[in-house]
Amino acid sequence: MSKIVWITGASSGIGEALVYRYFNAGDKLIISARNRDELFRVKGNCKNSFNVHVLAFDLSETGILAQKAEAALKIFGKIDLLINSGGVSQRGLALETELKTEQQIMDTNFWGTVILSKAVLPSMINNGGGQIVVVSSLVGKFGTKLRSAYAASKHALHGYFDSLRSEVYDKNIDITIICPGFVKTNVTYNALKGDGNPLNIMGDAHENAMTPAECAKQIVQAVKNKKEEAYIGGKEIKAVWLKRFFPKIFSKKVRTAKAN
Repeated sequence: MSKIVWITGASSGIGEALVYRYFNAGDKLIISARNRDELFRVKGNCKNSFNVHVLAFDLSETGILAQKAEAALKIFGKIDLLINSGGVSQRGLALETELKTEQQIMDTNFWGTVILSKAVLPSMINNGGGQIVVVSSLVGKFGTKLRSAYAASKHALHGYFDSLRSEVYDKNIDITIICPGFVKTNVTYNALKGDGNPLNIMGDAHENAMTPAECAKQIVQAVKNKKEEAYIGGKEIKAVWLKRFFPKIFSKKVRTAKAN
């Protein structure tokens, strides 16, 4: 049975790859991101795309998000699956990052996801259930150099949605947190420097990483299995367990690790 799926961050990378996965599965889609032209490019890649609706907006503009969620709900009458894939990364030392840049990262990654999720949740409950997916990061489980605000925003997502899951478990609402490692996207290229400008450099680890299509394949399976949390990537996933069981060793390694 087809679902109504709303995907943010759908104009590139993991979000775009998820659009194709769910479209090819026969689902109806609402796709969102800042860049309207890129969203229509993605829509154009879907044959007979009358079931793909473009809803463009900036996640950092938190004051308009509840209104955008209301608009999304009116498109097909409901939303079965919300995938919060939109976000922005960071490449800057904490002491050199301006507060406005840190606020922008928190607004985009944390508050944007929270506001949209809270806005669609009552409708999901009234319709008998639904699923909310949060694309976090392995950095949502530990911090690394040059990513203080980014790591904070992802850590906050885990705290919030773990708590929310315990509140809505009896309302047929499933919450899945996805933690990708390195994926070959423009995440490093678009990452914000301390002054808020994009880095415009592709990191080596991302250049040689898993493709968005493979990442999307694993995310779809994790969502289908209604996993509470899923780690996706290569050997970098081992850092989660190293941090948990050998924190001092992890700290020593992360100090000297290349941050790209």
